[in-house]
Amino acid sequence: MRHKNTVFHDLLKLLPWKTFDALVARHRADDLVRSFTTRHQLIALLYAQFSGAESLRAVETAMESHQARLYHLGGRAPARSTFADANRSRSPLVFTGLLEQMLAQTDRKTRREMKDVVRLIDSTGLHLSGVGCEWARFSAAVCGAKAHVIFDPDLGRPVYHSLTAAKVNDITAAKEMPIEAGATYVFDLGYYDYEWWARLDAAGCRIVTRFKANTPLCEAKNLPLAPGTRASSDRIGFLPARQAKARKNPMADAVREIVVVTDSGKTLRLLSNDLDAPADEIADLYKRRWLIELFFRLMKQTLRIKRLMGRSQNAVRIQLAAALIAHLLLRLAQSIEKNNRGFLDLERLVKANLMHRKSIVDMRAPQPKNDIDPRQYELILC
Repeated sequence: MRHKNTVFHDLLKLLPWKTFDALVARHRADDLVRSFTTRHQLIALLYAQFSGAESLRAVETAMESHQARLYHLGGRAPARSTFADANRSRSPLVFTGLLEQMLAQTDRKTRREMKDVVRLIDSTGLHLSGVGCEWARFSAAVCGAKAHVIFDPDLGRPVYHSLTAAKVNDITAAKEMPIEAGATYVFDLGYYDYEWWARLDAAGCRIVTRFKANTPLCEAKNLPLAPGTRASSDRIGFLPARQAKARKNPMADAVREIVVVTDSGKTLRLLSNDLDAPADEIADLYKRRWLIELFFRLMKQTLRIKRLMGRSQNAVRIQLAAALIAHLLLRLAQSIEKNNRGFLDLERLVKANLMHRKSIVDMRAPQPKNDIDPRQYELILC
């Protein structure tokens, strides 16, 4: 009988396995490993993401029931304790390195002028509780972590991520993020730091954010409003020359204040270092910031990051990287399918058909009926 791959096998074929093997060798992740290798670990992590399993025992039980089919894709059902030990002790650099390589590969396929590249920056909280999460202690009763993400709204995927304890300020994590010269960066008030803004400005980046309510615009000059614009005012001026404790403000270049009123009646003071673009273009860029919030909601709906299987810092880093890798694989599958199906619809189909012997492109197709040999009698039960 001719072998046919499962949906899970087809998804795993989209991974750059040569890159993964090189990362395993570089970080010596399989040294002294007897049976449950780093490859087995990645396959188990991705199985948990696609199947919706929310505990180590659930992964163990479900994968044991599919052991024959796992053999063909190089996987094996992990013992619960072995899986937990691997997540706790193995280097997360193999998984984060694989994610970075996959993100870079996607960038090379979709080259654009840097002036057209938009980067949305934000973070989302991950609740932690139980043994092993002391590294993320926020208060006497609460533990938590933060996933910091740079998101490309045109590609619909993240381009950078990092993980910190929840008590780490967003701007502290942002200062460690790579800066792409010439790109447009859109962010909210959590990243209000003149020194970081000055670094972006010096790199030729366009900034779109909001003014704090108590930040004045000094030496302001009104600009004429274009007919039909949504902006109620458009001004150019300077940020205060001094910060707290009489420190000199490094953001000395002129900035722009655009005031818009949202559909809900809220007034927003938008700030940008772009002095030439139409006011509506700046307002639309800030409005796109909502897309990263939708991405976080989508991640928590479709992938297993609301309830993690391990709570140590190492385990959380590995599981977050695996979740983002799973998201990229689903995006790749969506582009291969070419069926204009929504992401949530595709995720549900993958979950329902994960270990079925089907192709990604025909998950909706019914199973073919076996042809009846005309030399055989057909048994009909009444």
